[in-house]
Amino acid sequence: MAEQKIEQSPISFKVFDLYDVSNIEIKDAALKPYVTFTQRLLLKTHGRNLERFAISKVNVIERLANRLAVPGHIGKKHKIITSWSSGKYNRNMKTVLDALKLVEKRTGKNPVQVLMTAIENGSPRDEITVIEHAGARYPQAVDCSPLRRINLAIRWFVQGAYGKSFGKKKKMAESLADEIVKASEGSMESFSVSKKTEAERQADGAR
Repeated sequence: MAEQKIEQSPISFKVFDLYDVSNIEIKDAALKPYVTFTQRLLLKTHGRNLERFAISKVNVIERLANRLAVPGHIGKKHKIITSWSSGKYNRNMKTVLDALKLVEKRTGKNPVQVLMTAIENGSPRDEITVIEHAGARYPQAVDCSPLRRINLAIRWFVQGAYGKSFGKKKKMAESLADEIVKASEGSMESFSVSKKTEAERQADGAR
């Protein structure tokens, strides 16, 4: 079991001296052990997390910035949408910080709390896998692990934002902020919420 949670420090830091993460509320009990809001000025772990479930100890804001570099495949668009940001920590983190500023401006709330609410709303509880038996393949509903739920939600945030900004006039930070706000509200206009609903519907049909 991964250990939680907010790292306690004798000195309280704001992330990038902007956002207070000491009082972030996580309503979903299953996600609590796998979400960390580290109180540091600079979020950069340099990939030095080698133990089991190490990703759960990386600040969620940094995980979102890292996902901008490699969001995964959307059809055949993987290389197209990531060639400009792969390995560019400063550029990706600036995009995330710009998105959080827009979220704060639109909602008037702590944008890190809005991000956490969006993750809870955009993470599926069930999904399907394919079982092969006697040459026949059929779908089987399975529970989604908490760590995978968080990873899927963050991936869908980035993929939805890329889809709305790639090849268009809308900036990536604006699209990402829009995706986070809509997901926090549970709106079906959010790519992550719509993907979550689709995954759970398919799982219900495969029981």
